[in-house]
Amino acid sequence: MTRFSVIMPLYNKAPYVRKAVESVVGQTYRDWELIVVDDGSTDGGGDIVTAIADPRVRLVRQENAGVSAARNRGVALSSEAAFRSPYICFLDADDWWEPTFLEEMAALIERHPDAGIYGTSYWIVKNGRKRLAPIGVEEGFAEGEINYCQVYARTLCMPLTSITVCIPRRVFDETGGFPLGITLGEDFLLWLRIAINHKTVLLNKPLANYNQDVDVANRGTHHLHPPERHMLWQLGEYEPLEKSNPDYKQLIDNLRTYSLMNYLLDRRYRDAARTELAKVDWSLQPAKTRRLYQQPVWILQLRQHVLKTGARIKQHLKR
Repeated sequence: MTRFSVIMPLYNKAPYVRKAVESVVGQTYRDWELIVVDDGSTDGGGDIVTAIADPRVRLVRQENAGVSAARNRGVALSSEAAFRSPYICFLDADDWWEPTFLEEMAALIERHPDAGIYGTSYWIVKNGRKRLAPIGVEEGFAEGEINYCQVYARTLCMPLTSITVCIPRRVFDETGGFPLGITLGEDFLLWLRIAINHKTVLLNKPLANYNQDVDVANRGTHHLHPPERHMLWQLGEYEPLEKSNPDYKQLIDNLRTYSLMNYLLDRRYRDAARTELAKVDWSLQPAKTRRLYQQPVWILQLRQHVLKTGARIKQHLKR
């Protein structure tokens, strides 16, 4: 019978963590442990976890060191325990699983035992409503091996996320875990390293809930991260793949043109953004994207100002 260690990093998510933990406790599959790593929270979230009476739930506390360090420590602690499961899952403290997530993950592993990483599709929850994440699998795809870079490049909606993956412990150990010091895309860097070297298997069934109703201040995608902490500036080891792997090239170029506009418009990061954008094969980008990046910076700044003003007005009218 497959055993799972579930690792949950926790940092100031007190309003959400009970639901996250209870979604693990309520799994139909029972052979698991949950290690919650309280990464220096100041809002009492750890106390909420300790009040949940299930011996399979363990809380450890540490000084704030970041999400990668918290996840890596959770994995290390799970490897020291007598339980020592061969598979590791992750769940963020503001998201939650459907009740059959682990049951269906165990069955997926049994059907595809040689993969290096497993995942499921998921729901995006916004304004209390759920919609299916538009990951780029082909219509009718049910389960099986996917080309991670190709699928991700189609819609830029993550086919693997930190709340939907399961990794064999041996694979996690050989890749070195989550990179430290990265504040945007630390999970992507790990998935990419695994997917390049191992099979990626996906169950196209939504079994996790990605909560976008979290306070904006607590979401890493709503501010600029310095290049040394951003995933796109950490891909030097894969530069040869930009010439030899067209699927990887398409994905990275799509991520560059999607992500770097705000960096181009910020004087602090403009040169760094231009260096990355110079690597893009513009012939493979849509005409609309090419035209956008051909505009002078001052026009792009004006465009951004208009868009932000329109968004604020829209939010005000909703209230």
